[in-house]
Amino acid sequence: MTSFIQKFSLKTKNIGKRSTKKYLENALYKDLFKEGSEENHVRKNVNQFLKSHKSAYKWEVGKSIKVLRQRNLYAPALKLSETMEKRGMNKTISDQAIHLDLVAKSKGIGAAESYFLNLPETSKNLLTYSALLNCYCKELMTEKAEALLEKLKELKLDLSSMPYNSLMTLYTKTGHPEKIPAIIQEMKAYDVMPDSYTYNVWMRALSSVNDISGVERVIDEMKRDGRVAEDWTTYSNLASIYADAGLNDKAVKALKELEKKNVCRNLTAYQFLITLYGRVGNLLEVYRVWRSLRLAFPKTANISYLNMIQVLVNLNDLPGAEKCFKEWESGHPTYDIRIANVLIGAYTKQGSLEKAEQLKERARRSGAKPNAKTWEIFMDYYLLNGDIKSAIDCVDKAVSIGRGDGGRWLPSSAFVTKFMSHFEQNKDVDGAEHFVEILKKSKDELGVGIFESLLRTYKASEKTSPIMRRRIKMENIELTDEGKRLLDAISVE
Repeated sequence: MTSFIQKFSLKTKNIGKRSTKKYLENALYKDLFKEGSEENHVRKNVNQFLKSHKSAYKWEVGKSIKVLRQRNLYAPALKLSETMEKRGMNKTISDQAIHLDLVAKSKGIGAAESYFLNLPETSKNLLTYSALLNCYCKELMTEKAEALLEKLKELKLDLSSMPYNSLMTLYTKTGHPEKIPAIIQEMKAYDVMPDSYTYNVWMRALSSVNDISGVERVIDEMKRDGRVAEDWTTYSNLASIYADAGLNDKAVKALKELEKKNVCRNLTAYQFLITLYGRVGNLLEVYRVWRSLRLAFPKTANISYLNMIQVLVNLNDLPGAEKCFKEWESGHPTYDIRIANVLIGAYTKQGSLEKAEQLKERARRSGAKPNAKTWEIFMDYYLLNGDIKSAIDCVDKAVSIGRGDGGRWLPSSAFVTKFMSHFEQNKDVDGAEHFVEILKKSKDELGVGIFESLLRTYKASEKTSPIMRRRIKMENIELTDEGKRLLDAISVE
């Protein structure tokens, strides 16, 4: 998928000839990922580079930020971008557009708007406006996105497909695919040349209303137009649409076209092939493409193993997944807990708790501590098997660790409801209170549903509370009429 903003210029200087007293010995992006792509490792390596006060060429910084963004590591990418600017590295307008996107993803849309407003007027061109519009679309802010597109027209900027692509993606996400044909017509009226992403979004919109023949008409129009060559993303998109519709034979034909288009041996294309052949249940093709990927990339990245093992697990080929895991384990000195988590999840789903525990411990001894996802997997297992105490322990550990990106972890609302219902049914006030305290470590406002469930637990156990009314007030909870009656019943002044 083409990025909505231009790429950094990769005008490289020879790293091998530079002084290691002033500069890093290796390329910056290689240093950042030398221990794998887990957030905590990358954050540590970014901090080490910045504290070292060693220099790096601008192209290295650009490539590092690009890779960090591709792997959704926005906070370390922003820190690198901000620090290098403070050290005198000049930003192009393209760099500023990328920085705006990082600010939005790391600090929120308000911070991104402030960054845009503070840009020099000379930097407020189609690139930075389009970056801001894309941020609005990512946050599903339809009115702001539409208003900004109108402003771009008023400014008579030479429009490209970027803002239209962002808006069409927004309409798809918000359940308004019917608006996309009008956008296509407007692009034609303004003579805005579509790109492969435009066609992909258009096809997705038609598939969302089960118009498969419409999808095929778009492919035909793309071929007739001739200005935009179909690339591998066109056929990965088409194959996915066919797979969703249960048209597996057509999906396989599209995947064969994808392979023909992947002449540059793009790693992402290989991974899409493996995933999509997996979705249509073709295990032989999964293994064939995996062999091709391994030949093209002998030093195979963790992300590729992660994808392959997940596909094999989904296809119930657990022996194959274990063999692939052992191959990865033998060739990668740095352990990646995400890959172990896939097998841990497979073991717990088949009821092999002992195997799951053994793998968790093996990962821990190899330097990969369990993360929130690991404990979530065990929580699922214990909850399914009625071991509420162990499930709660897992929730506590996951909350304490938090997410890899530094954010808070919280069980889904469905799981929270299951836990609270258990306490209600078992009249377990102490258990409910303990669970609420765990949730409060990760969430500032728990909401009326959790507190009304707590009130029902008190009522069922015939317990009273002299402080509950004050707690509800301090939590700023607006109870329902039923909740107010429950509060009156259990409160003792």
